[in-house]
Amino acid sequence: QVQLQESGGGLVQPGGSLALSCVASGSTYAINTYGWYRQAPGKQRELVAAVTSGGTLTYADSVKGRFTISRDNAKYTVYLQMNSLKPEDTAVYYCNAKSVLRSYWGQGTQVTVAS
Repeated sequence: QVQLQESGGGLVQPGGSLALSCVASGSTYAINTYGWYRQAPGKQRELVAAVTSGGTLTYADSVKGRFTISRDNAKYTVYLQMNSLKPEDTAVYYCNAKSVLRSYWGQGTQVTVAS
């Protein structure tokens, strides 16, 4: 089992920045990919960014050039730096960790971009 704990959400004005963190605990040795997903009201959950154990990065087109995902393997932590935030980035952001056999989710953290 893997447990994920997100932090760092909140309210920010358009054009501002926020940084999310997700700490993994438990069977962390089994994780090969960390990702951040988001779900806005009335919409499906979507991939925002992901990073594999080999360092391969994936970004949604809507966040390329604005968001940066990174991981600290020694701390079992994945980060999402979000810059130039837009109102359409408003959503609950979920941390995800994948092993060969399973996918784990955090409880989510709210990000609201509004003036």
